[in-house]
Amino acid sequence: MSPVDFVADLLNPDLAFLPKALAVAVMSSIVCGIVGTYVVLRGMAFIGDAVAHAVFPGLAVAFVVSGNLVLGGTIAGVLTAVLVAVFAQNRRLKEDSIIGIFFVAAFALGIVVISQAPGYAGSLPQFLFGSITGIPDEDLPVIAATSVVVLAAVLLLNKELVTVSLDRESARALGLRVFWLDLALYVLVTLAVVISVQTIGNILVLALLVTPAATARLLTDRLGIMMLLAPAIGAGAALIGLYLSWSWALPTGGTIVLVLTAVFLGAWTLSPRQGVIGRVLARRRPTPSSRDRLPPGTTRSEAAPLAPDLAPEGRP
Repeated sequence: MSPVDFVADLLNPDLAFLPKALAVAVMSSIVCGIVGTYVVLRGMAFIGDAVAHAVFPGLAVAFVVSGNLVLGGTIAGVLTAVLVAVFAQNRRLKEDSIIGIFFVAAFALGIVVISQAPGYAGSLPQFLFGSITGIPDEDLPVIAATSVVVLAAVLLLNKELVTVSLDRESARALGLRVFWLDLALYVLVTLAVVISVQTIGNILVLALLVTPAATARLLTDRLGIMMLLAPAIGAGAALIGLYLSWSWALPTGGTIVLVLTAVFLGAWTLSPRQGVIGRVLARRRPTPSSRDRLPPGTTRSEAAPLAPDLAPEGRP
């Protein structure tokens, strides 16, 4: 199928589910790309997978009672995030241990709940791997409103979240409430996961949260550019993945993840500064001669200002 045919299908009233799926995929990719930036900076990829488990009982309960899946998943994820944040204050147990206990327990509860619903065997793959045709019309405004709330929260808390992500001890020294910022990040990750799970599935949603941000991290040292690149990469992969899956009858969620992985591998190989090829070429460059060296008393920053890196000294 050519791109022109794909656009024609998007405009076809008989295929109304297709533009709806594209809108949800792009919205969730943008939100996950921005929130995933903090996840990558903090080295918390596990939290995305854990939150995907945590929202499952809410999705299952909403499915059984024919309620709104987004609302059900949000309630379950936020409650679990609050439990984790509270129990993690006990320094005798590390945070990852608490996460492993509560989020897996939540997933187990979801399996028990959904197993009691009629048509359990047929509905489980929809939760685990997503469904291009299974997004109800009434979920669109809910997903759009949730996306706006997440983006507004990021704008309000960006400086504090970046400070905590880069150096927690410095954040405490500055008087920031680290506990409440941790809780806010858990809630933001939960909302990002919930609006993505119907398109890409409960199992694959971690890729939408982590891969675009990790790819952007390879392409830039500037945090602001990284937060713009990550959602752009995610949205582009969602569009290409949906096009490929529609053209060749492939699973949508899996195709989007494979496109994201291909982009990441391309950045890992070809990035001018962080890529494999760039590092090899940098090692082969000749050492500057004495006449190329800086004059005595001149620092490198005075000669050619560098882009601020994502280190504590360079945070906004």
